[in-house]
Amino acid sequence: MSLPAEFHEIAGRVNNWGRWGADDEIGTLNLVTDQVVRAAAACVRSGRCIPLALPLQQDGVQTGVIPGRVNPLHVMVQINQELFGPGTVACSDDAVTMGLQAATHWDALPHVSHSGKLYNGRPAGTVTPHGGAAFGGIDRLRHIVSRGVLLDVPRALGRERLEGAYAVTPEDLEAAEEFAGTRVRAGDIVLVRTGQIRTYLSGDKHAYGFPSPGLSVRTPEWFHARDVAAVANDTLTFEVFPPEIDDLWLPVHALHLVEMGMPQGQNWNLEELSTACGQEGRYAFLLSATPEPFVGGTGSPVAPVAVL
Repeated sequence: MSLPAEFHEIAGRVNNWGRWGADDEIGTLNLVTDQVVRAAAACVRSGRCIPLALPLQQDGVQTGVIPGRVNPLHVMVQINQELFGPGTVACSDDAVTMGLQAATHWDALPHVSHSGKLYNGRPAGTVTPHGGAAFGGIDRLRHIVSRGVLLDVPRALGRERLEGAYAVTPEDLEAAEEFAGTRVRAGDIVLVRTGQIRTYLSGDKHAYGFPSPGLSVRTPEWFHARDVAAVANDTLTFEVFPPEIDDLWLPVHALHLVEMGMPQGQNWNLEELSTACGQEGRYAFLLSATPEPFVGGTGSPVAPVAVL
């Protein structure tokens, strides 16, 4: 089944192929200039650090619905082993098996394709079984540090959280922007809070995944118009799930990653940040969120920190 005309019309309006050259592999992260980072550093006032990652644990957010995306399995490979003989310093080592998109993570640009293409018109076949992503892999995103802006949609609407299957619209983003008292600008990383992570934190991982609030297919044009560098939120699917348009699955993924070249993050815990921003009366901060550089990875775990 081919993608509908509505999708292709939006894709044509947000497409960034060739904007930063035919060989570009980092997309909208080109918008994070040295000047943007300097301005982001100026957001630090109290020095308060807010961690945004979920714990990496076997009882994580994954339920088995997505094949191969396993929660972290942590094992000890040596415990207090005296490697250099009796009486020497003893070492303990660990190993872990996990899906790179298992918990709090970034999706790299080749995480999805459509119509046989990746970002910048590269063939989808450049993602291979043994090499992973030959183009645009997560290791190409060498550093992600910029001004972060929290768009706290439920608080802007006078709620604690959005109900399942609520589609966050451009109008909602603008309401949250007004609530925040700041304007999203070029090179920003936008964090969209829905409150959905509360469902997982309360112990119901199945309800966390479905039905889920998330971004509407109308929002990529808003992010494109603002020249946003990346977007993350506090849901499993990122976009509203089930989808707004029948049989059109993951259209926001395709518009962000393939058409715009904009990384997106899922499973970010924005609850403490929401409280801290409310207490300090400001919703812009320095955000450090560099992914682990797995060569050829189509995604990677990240432990983001917002500095107020």
